[in-house]
Amino acid sequence: MLDPDASTALIARMGEGARRAGAMLACASDARRAAALSHAAEALCAAAGAILAANAIDVARARDAGLSDAMLDRLRLDPARVEAIAGGVAAVAALADPLGQVIDTATRPNGLVLSRVRVPIGVIGIIYESRPNVTADAAALCVRAGNAVVLRGGSEAIESNRAIHAAFVTGLAAAGLPTEAVQLVPTTDRAAVGAMLAADGLIDLIIPRGGKNLVARVQAEARVPVLAHLDGINHVYVHASADPDMARAIVLDAKMRRTGICGAMETLLIDRDFADPAMLVGALRHAGCEVRGDDAIGALVPGVVSASAADWDTEYLDAISSVALVDGVDAALAHVARHGSGHTDAIVAGDAQAAERFLARCDSAIVLWNASTQFADGGEFGLGAEIGIATGRLHARGPVALEGLTTYKWVGRGTGQVRG
Repeated sequence: MLDPDASTALIARMGEGARRAGAMLACASDARRAAALSHAAEALCAAAGAILAANAIDVARARDAGLSDAMLDRLRLDPARVEAIAGGVAAVAALADPLGQVIDTATRPNGLVLSRVRVPIGVIGIIYESRPNVTADAAALCVRAGNAVVLRGGSEAIESNRAIHAAFVTGLAAAGLPTEAVQLVPTTDRAAVGAMLAADGLIDLIIPRGGKNLVARVQAEARVPVLAHLDGINHVYVHASADPDMARAIVLDAKMRRTGICGAMETLLIDRDFADPAMLVGALRHAGCEVRGDDAIGALVPGVVSASAADWDTEYLDAISSVALVDGVDAALAHVARHGSGHTDAIVAGDAQAAERFLARCDSAIVLWNASTQFADGGEFGLGAEIGIATGRLHARGPVALEGLTTYKWVGRGTGQVRG
């Protein structure tokens, strides 16, 4: 274990290296940054065997440690997932350069022309758990947006993260960019997290991606600005006007496609006037989902587990769903406001007026009409990979991709103007 002083020194060295590399990235051409990611994607494909071997070590350790099936699914890689990781990096390489984009321009009465222009944030620190794909996704997005990044993954994925990182920096070197632009903290000691959170002046933004305990610690201790990715306590509300077949398909996909991702539905709200609530509950149970219902659902469907007060505020990340009957759109909105996490919420409805009311009044980062919550993903939004889903209200909301990893500066062009 590292003592606090050693951790501080480690992060200081990494931060100083990242600052130097970030200055070079910010000046590098769009073509060079894109080429680095193309080379990194090729290196990831070439290193697939080494990445899978490393991941097998992580999965075996995690299984021995008693991680849940849902958490093992988040951790586990296979050839298709490695290919998808590489594909995500290549997709980011193909995106338009965010740097230098002029957000808006205005000419003052005195003739001074003022523009807001996108620039990198600088050095990003990302603290994450479980999912090794974050190593490549975060690195790709940060580099494409001209930022250096310091990555600190969880202990359960350390071998996978090291293998992915090694392949990625091969791509940086091939393009002539500094490998210190993407650094992986070599220790899983918690003291290193504390050192990152205190690294004001070395790290410009911290992005936590993990469970409640991690995010709570980051928000409590950080002396660096934080872009939080909180729980995905996501709802699907089936309105009375919903087509039953569509509702069934969306509910099953939202919950069961992948139960361990932050875009999974955790609570199903069914309008009391919907034609067949029992059908939706039965479909979930038939698919292997445990249903925890309110009293009305329990009376309607025998054998449903009675939901506790805590169930409505739980991100299960497993084949479990809480289900309640509600009286109309406003009741659904009230439930979401009381128990949701501001991540992703959806309505299934044939009534456009009801749907638009839900979309307008549901204050979540992502709101959907007649679509599964599992579309809460940067790739599905056409953004390439993503750092995470921001659930706060400032700077960025929803999938955080290239634009969310930039800030702006004011550029003024004059012809000799003085205040006088």
